[in-house]
Amino acid sequence: MHLWLEIVLRTLAAVLFLLVLTKVLGKRQVTELSVFEYITGITIGNLAGYVSLEAENHWYLGMLSLGVWAAVSLGIEMLQMKSKKARDWIDGQPTVLIQKGKILEGNLKKERITTDELMESLRRKDVFKPADVEFAVMEVSGAINVMLKSENQPLTPKTLGLRVQPEHEPQVVIMDGNILPDPLRSSGYNENWVKKELAKSNVKIEDVYLAQIDDSGTLYFDLFDDKAKLPKIPNGQASLLAALKKCEADMEMYGLLSADEKEKQQYAACSKQLQQLIDEVRPLIYQ
Repeated sequence: MHLWLEIVLRTLAAVLFLLVLTKVLGKRQVTELSVFEYITGITIGNLAGYVSLEAENHWYLGMLSLGVWAAVSLGIEMLQMKSKKARDWIDGQPTVLIQKGKILEGNLKKERITTDELMESLRRKDVFKPADVEFAVMEVSGAINVMLKSENQPLTPKTLGLRVQPEHEPQVVIMDGNILPDPLRSSGYNENWVKKELAKSNVKIEDVYLAQIDDSGTLYFDLFDDKAKLPKIPNGQASLLAALKKCEADMEMYGLLSADEKEKQQYAACSKQLQQLIDEVRPLIYQ
C-alpha cells in the first residue's frame, strides 16, 4: 500500500475513533473544561496526530493509547460523580473574588487574575461597578459568575408580588416553506388557521422561511425574500388577551398600593374574577 494512502486511511480511522470517544465521554468534553479535561483533550489530540502520521507498523499502539486515555477519563468522571472529595481534589473548588462589593485581592492573586481581567469579566455580565456586586465567584471551569446586590437587580413581577400566567416556548410551525404538523398540532392550531393568518399579509406558506406561534396565539414569520415589506396587521385576538391580562395586573397592583383594607379586598376580588375570566375565555379566543 502506498504511504500516502495509508496515512489517509489512518487519519480517517483516527477521526472516527475520536468521534466515538467524544460520544462516550459526553458533552462535558466540548464545553468549558476542567483542568483534567483540558489535559485529556490535549493528549488525545496529540495521540490522534501520532496515529495519523506515524509511518512505522506499530501505529495501532496509538489507537490503544487513545482507548486507555478515554477509559481513564471516563473512570475519573465516574469517581467525581460519586465522591465530592475526589471532585474537589481533581477539579479544585470555586474561588470567591468579590463579596458584598469588596474585591478580595488575595483570591485574585491566588488565581492569577489581574484587575483588568476581572473588570472585563464583570462587563461581560453587564456589570460596570464592583460595588454593585453582592457575590462574584470563579468556577472550577474558569468562568466568573456574578450576583448583584438586591437593590441593583432587575425588577420582576415576583418582586412586585404580582402573579403572571406561565408562558410556554414558541413552536416552530413552518420551516423552509413546509408545514410542521406535529408542533402545529401541539399548539392547538391547524393548517387552515395558519393559511388564514398568512393571507392577512398576502403571504403563502411556500414563501415562508420560518414561522413560530407564541403562547398568546400570535404568528411570527420570516420570508425567503429579505426585501419584502409586510403590512402591519393588528392581531385582535392577541390584543384582547393582552388587555385582559393588563387589567388583571392593574387590579392587583392597585390592591397592593391601597392603604384601605376594604379597597384591598375589592381589588383582590376583581383581580381574581378577571383571572377566572381569562382562564375561561383563553381557549375560545383562538379557535
